[in-house]
Amino acid sequence: MAGEITDNQGRGDASWNWPSIHPEGRKFGVISLVVSLVFLILFDWEIIGWPMLGLTAFVFAFFRDPERVVPQGDNVIVSPADGLVSLIAEVEPPAELVGDDGSGHAGLAPGPVTRISIFMSVFDVHINRAPVGGTVRRLIYMPGKFMNADLDKASEENERQHILIERGDGLSIGFTQIAGLVARRILPFVKPGDTLAAGQRVGLIRFGSRVDVYLPAGTSSSVLLGQKVVAGETVLAIIGTQKLIEGVAQ
Repeated sequence: MAGEITDNQGRGDASWNWPSIHPEGRKFGVISLVVSLVFLILFDWEIIGWPMLGLTAFVFAFFRDPERVVPQGDNVIVSPADGLVSLIAEVEPPAELVGDDGSGHAGLAPGPVTRISIFMSVFDVHINRAPVGGTVRRLIYMPGKFMNADLDKASEENERQHILIERGDGLSIGFTQIAGLVARRILPFVKPGDTLAAGQRVGLIRFGSRVDVYLPAGTSSSVLLGQKVVAGETVLAIIGTQKLIEGVAQ
């Protein structure tokens, strides 16, 4: 993924810019804006027009797509989503990501691993990014319910999409996009066979949702329960590193 090279010694350039709006969201924003203007200008119905303008601003903000500075490193796993670390648990990975699916590419190994769940509210950026660089080996959509994405059972019962990325060294990382109460569509930007850089955009979930990341065996979380993370920037884990991390809420 091409971009400006920066480091922690001050090399590079930084300035604040308005985030761009992802093309997927522009059509919704324009529709909302047109409806707002119709009520305000043609019908003079301010009681509807002004709230619709507020909704238009929310729609554009929801689909914002800011640039991110992605940490580079052979063993770094970055967050695929903006949001709150709502669950950290030892679980079996999804059956859809385990073993060979007939393609000749091995999936995740069976056995308990650490799962980090990131809850995205309607106020978070909803563009999801690749946690590691590699080749997309699986993209599996699963229809399901639309329960609160903050619930543990949402990983198995909600509408979801599993993605498996195989690194150049053969290690695979799996993660799952999960629809929430008001999310009704998971939109992928990638397909099996695509080669991705860490932090590259892979898709979005509309209007409130969650992303689960399954860490490789022998790897523990570098983030804490209740921590806010940023897609493409926050380091979730260092592959092969197991370390107790404690935090104080204050």
